[in-house]
Amino acid sequence: MELFIAKTAGFCFGVRRSVDMAMHLCETGPCVSLGMLIHNEDVVRWLGEKGMRTVEDVRQIHSGDRVLIRAHGALSEDLAKLAAMDTEIHDATCPRVRHIHDIVKKASEEGRPVIIIGMKNHPEVEAIRSRCAEGIILENARETEEWLSAHPEAAEKKICVVAQTTQTQKNYQECADLIKKICTNAEISDTICFATSTRQKEAWDLSLKCDAMIVIGGKHSANSLHLAEICMQNCDNVQFVECASDLDLSRFDRVSRVGLTAGASTPAWIIKEVVNKMSDEFKATENLEETPVAEEAEVKAEAPAAEAPAETEEKELSFDEMLEETLKTIYNGEKVTGTVVSITGTEVSVDLGAKYSGFIPTSEFTDSGVKVEDAVHVGDEIEAIVVRVNDIEGTAMLSKRRLDAAKAWTEVEEAVDSNAVMEGYVTEENKGGVVVNVNGVRVFVPASQTDLPREAELSQLLHKNVRLRITEVNRGRKRVVGSIRRVAQAERREKIEALWNEMEIGKHYHGVVKSLTSYGAFVDIGGVDGMVHVSELSWGRIHQPSEVVSVGDEVDVYVINFDREKRKISLGYKDPNANPWVMFMDRFNVGDTAEVKIVKLMSFGAFAEVLPGVDGLIHISQIADHRIEKPEDVLRVGDVVQAKITAIDEEKHKISLSIRALLNEARVAPAEPEEPAEDDGEDALVFEVSEKGNISGDAAAFQE
Repeated sequence: MELFIAKTAGFCFGVRRSVDMAMHLCETGPCVSLGMLIHNEDVVRWLGEKGMRTVEDVRQIHSGDRVLIRAHGALSEDLAKLAAMDTEIHDATCPRVRHIHDIVKKASEEGRPVIIIGMKNHPEVEAIRSRCAEGIILENARETEEWLSAHPEAAEKKICVVAQTTQTQKNYQECADLIKKICTNAEISDTICFATSTRQKEAWDLSLKCDAMIVIGGKHSANSLHLAEICMQNCDNVQFVECASDLDLSRFDRVSRVGLTAGASTPAWIIKEVVNKMSDEFKATENLEETPVAEEAEVKAEAPAAEAPAETEEKELSFDEMLEETLKTIYNGEKVTGTVVSITGTEVSVDLGAKYSGFIPTSEFTDSGVKVEDAVHVGDEIEAIVVRVNDIEGTAMLSKRRLDAAKAWTEVEEAVDSNAVMEGYVTEENKGGVVVNVNGVRVFVPASQTDLPREAELSQLLHKNVRLRITEVNRGRKRVVGSIRRVAQAERREKIEALWNEMEIGKHYHGVVKSLTSYGAFVDIGGVDGMVHVSELSWGRIHQPSEVVSVGDEVDVYVINFDREKRKISLGYKDPNANPWVMFMDRFNVGDTAEVKIVKLMSFGAFAEVLPGVDGLIHISQIADHRIEKPEDVLRVGDVVQAKITAIDEEKHKISLSIRALLNEARVAPAEPEEPAEDDGEDALVFEVSEKGNISGDAAAFQE
């Protein structure tokens, strides 16, 4: 017979922690457990022999008693009574359960109802509900559906949903899916313990490949009962026992493959008793199960029987070692490996596979500005150094940072020879440079190696991730020197070469104006500077590049020409689609009259702006209809005059203008006949002539 044993069978870290706390209390005197410490009568009986009394009601506890709160937690009202009685309270509540307490307490403070997916009357579930103003316990999908139908108002509420830590993933998911469909604002937290999920997966995989299954656990243990339920879905021959004496050996006749798992409250010695009984009765070969999937199980079933003994011997030894370490002690400075089981705002809880509950401060994961939920996840395997052990509380403070730093020292030493690029986080600025944290190792970067200009403030590097090379390591003095500049220079060289290799005329780049001169602007297009001539900055007439751009401006430019050997690039900035010459040709023809502005006077004539960016020449002979000595005799810069377009050179973009042509046209134009004015008699001279011929009145005066 082959006996396959689940790797995670037995105590979880929460149970180990509570049992260890009970042992320490018993060593210093009698104590009281409020309720069964764990759901295993053998363990409770054994602790009772050592001086731990178990009571079911807080009224059975007296003032001054040393009280141990079991792994499942206690009702909030019972804790209040114990505090009022002046008892000495030692809280062994599983950190995973305490995390659920925090979730529901916060929800209740916000006025939100809480749904707990779990077993009614179970101590863990009742302790959770005691912290809710409005707590509803639902055991399965049927109850969930009935409750949702009876409470249609729940659809609009922001319900908080949690699960008992030992729930099956299948049952939880069915309930959660129903709630999601109706209560769209619900906040659902998967609070099933990671250790529980792992045990359930192992039980499922084992039951698929075995002819019979043994599940060891207390009859009141929820997680053990769930393991049995899971096994029954795949295997018809399942025995749920509390100890070796409960085994019905007759059910193993003609069975060749037996799987064994155990609940989180089952101690190692009970598992060993069951294994020994099976081995003695059936000459069973023990195999420590490595959580195979169904496909792996099929492969093992087909393996030759002759190969089994060698593999069995090694795995049996591993299992014995695991049993011996169930309540092992750890020491300060020891390197440990564990599994992350919960994450809170202040600490990351780690299952060490020992009697201690390990925790790492979240600050170790958030020093570089990273969120703790992005740096570590429930289920992750993690290595750390033991910093401090608290035997009374059964906790061990761990440091991942210290272990990482030890590894990092080796890495930085190797990086000097390999010239490897490393990444770090700038933590501080000092007189001569900055300090970079490289995986926990302080690396000093002198100011000259920061790749900043000499006058720049080093503080601009603070709290930024940087890439650097290690240039010097002295482990004895704990001195490490690095250079950001070397990495930056190498990256710039690579970037520049890539840019030159891809460059072509007409290609567009987004760049930054680095400097200005009287003849143009220099633009950085990615590590390479190109020049935009002043004539390429604007279609209009400008005197200085600063009229268009400033240092630091981000601009879009294109390549007009380049010389790869001389490393020179001519860039264009003005938009070809806004070419004023094209606009001029669309608007004017030879013979048209245009209103122009005098922009420059020369000895041979005057230049006039027809449109912004388009100038024409008025020759000195075309300025007036008579001979002039110089253009200044008639025109001034800034004058706006009418001129006739007399010629256009499309190829050379030249325009000839004439004011004289318009003056001549005005002179030769025929004058329009004037209509005789109407005589109103106002200006007439009045003559009075006598019979003798004498003139008198106005006419006489006129004659005089």
